[in-house]
Amino acid sequence: RRRKSIWAIGGGKGGSGKTFIAVNLGICLSRFGEEVILIDTDLGGANIHTFLGLSFPQRTLSDFINKRVGTIRDVVVETDIPNLGLVVGAQDLLNAANPKEPQKWKLIRHINSLDVDYIILDLGAGNSFNVLDFFLISENEILVVTPEPTCIENTYRFIKSAFFRKVKRVISHYGVKEIIDMAMDQRNERGIKTPFDIIELAGEIDKSIGLKLEQELESFRPKLIVNQVRTKGDVDIGFSMRSAFLKYFGISMDYLGYVVYDNDVWQSVQKRRPLVLEFPQSRASKCINEITLKLIIDKPFLFNSTG
Repeated sequence: RRRKSIWAIGGGKGGSGKTFIAVNLGICLSRFGEEVILIDTDLGGANIHTFLGLSFPQRTLSDFINKRVGTIRDVVVETDIPNLGLVVGAQDLLNAANPKEPQKWKLIRHINSLDVDYIILDLGAGNSFNVLDFFLISENEILVVTPEPTCIENTYRFIKSAFFRKVKRVISHYGVKEIIDMAMDQRNERGIKTPFDIIELAGEIDKSIGLKLEQELESFRPKLIVNQVRTKGDVDIGFSMRSAFLKYFGISMDYLGYVVYDNDVWQSVQKRRPLVLEFPQSRASKCINEITLKLIIDKPFLFNSTG
């Protein structure tokens, strides 16, 4: 079996370009000769097939969730792009958007069982437990944000919720779990707002748990892409968010880079053709290629002019 890498593309707010980024990153990887499967985990609102110019397939995640097929591999759709497979979300079921816990963890186990080089998860909007759990199973937890106050605010909220969800899964102490549940409410009576607050309160209950939470905080390293960049100020949003996460939350974030605002993106969506295939020399395509390479070779992000 190959050592696969799972990338989750999230961010909390709809319309930030998560699906666009997921599809084009997947194609870039496939063109490097890597076997890739894109999975639309936006259960109940699947649209990733549209970006690839495909009709809605006969088999989707709903067939797996409802046990009409035995494995997730049975619902992988082969695309006309070499090395790229697709799993479409369960668009046809109202209750598929909120699978029960056993169904969700069965799906996660089957995702982990896929024998490919890369799995890219296109997450839905919001910060529900289902979205957060898909985000947290990945090796590269990637956030997509646009230079808009509402999107930036939602991203902060998403990351806080993801960390709280992460630590709750590794802590068994009832009193500490109660503190984490309280922190999920921004207006909680104890004024818990940041991971620092949780670590401090947990340490008062049990010093070893406080140390464990500190280790979890150090190991939590999400990555950021700023989409639809028009100015240098938009580029700098990524650096500002990285600094704010470290200062106020203690979370070290990697700024992967940005994708410029480009009319070719709109043209490619209208044509139902992925940008990196339809306009490979466009400025936005070059940005996505650079981000893909950075994820593979893990170089530090260097500022380039949006020109």
